[in-house]
Amino acid sequence: MFKNLIACWVVLAGLLGQQSTPPPADSSPTQPPSLNYEFFRDKVEPVFLAHRPGHARCVACHSRASNKAPLRLVPLSPASTTWTEEQSRQNFENVKAVVVPGKPDQSPLLFHPLAEKAGGDFFHGGGKHFDSKDNPEWQVMKAWVLGQTE
Repeated sequence: MFKNLIACWVVLAGLLGQQSTPPPADSSPTQPPSLNYEFFRDKVEPVFLAHRPGHARCVACHSRASNKAPLRLVPLSPASTTWTEEQSRQNFENVKAVVVPGKPDQSPLLFHPLAEKAGGDFFHGGGKHFDSKDNPEWQVMKAWVLGQTE
C-alpha cells in the first residue's frame, strides 16, 4: 500500500511539474468587429430615410417621442432631409443597441423588418420592409453589422 501511495505522489508531482502549452493562436475566441461610424452615417442612415412603396419611412415611427421600440432615431430638424453630424452620432449610439456586432442573425435591426419567410421574426409594428436578405438596403445594414468600413 505504501508503494502505491508513493507511486501516486510521483505521478502527481510529474503532472504538476509539466508546463501546459498555450492553445494555438487560432483557437482563441475572436473579437467581434467594431461598428464603423462613417459607414453607418454614409450608408445605413439613408436606409432609415428611404421611401418604400406601401411603408412608412423608418424615421417616421422610430423618431417619435411616443415610440417605445428599442430602435430610437433622432427626429429630423424641421425642413431637414438628413441629420446633422451630432444627430448622426446620437443615431449611431442608439442603433448600436439593436445590433450584435458580427452576428446579423442575432441583430434585431436586421430581423425585425425582414419578412418571416426570409428569416425575420413575426413582429415589427411598421411592417416588413424587406422581402429577402438579398434586398440591397438589408445587405447594407448587414455589412455594417459585420464590421464593413467602406
